[in-house]
Amino acid sequence: MSIGELLAATVPMVRTLNLAYLETTPEKAVLALPDQSEYRNHVGGPHAGAMFTLGESASGAIVLAAFGDQLSRAVPLPVNAEIAFKKIALGPVTATATLGRPIADVVAELDAGSRPEFPVSVAIQREDGAVTGEMTVTWTLRPNG
Repeated sequence: MSIGELLAATVPMVRTLNLAYLETTPEKAVLALPDQSEYRNHVGGPHAGAMFTLGESASGAIVLAAFGDQLSRAVPLPVNAEIAFKKIALGPVTATATLGRPIADVVAELDAGSRPEFPVSVAIQREDGAVTGEMTVTWTLRPNG
């Protein structure tokens, strides 16, 4: 089962918004939010809440791709998130997430007994490539037990 299939099966909001997982690797996660009238805002684009969910979901996908081998000893959790809306988004949008710290550094902190935190940067874009939003989600790996 792919990460996208896993998240679609276990996170109802992913199914509600019909998010599509276009790419999910430890280096990059790309998700798409189709243009759906029921999730539009007052200017005809995707609602801010839908774009936030898209960006947070992209950040979670890359975290699972990068740290899936650590799930037996730690649970990934978002700590905080910040989003900036740069341009009006109309039509379908994609979110591209990238890790802000090397995987090995985060795992080394976990190995040392600490609870590492790391940022994930997300760019939200329209079909024409314009960046409509930028998001940073800080994640942690909380050790089990």
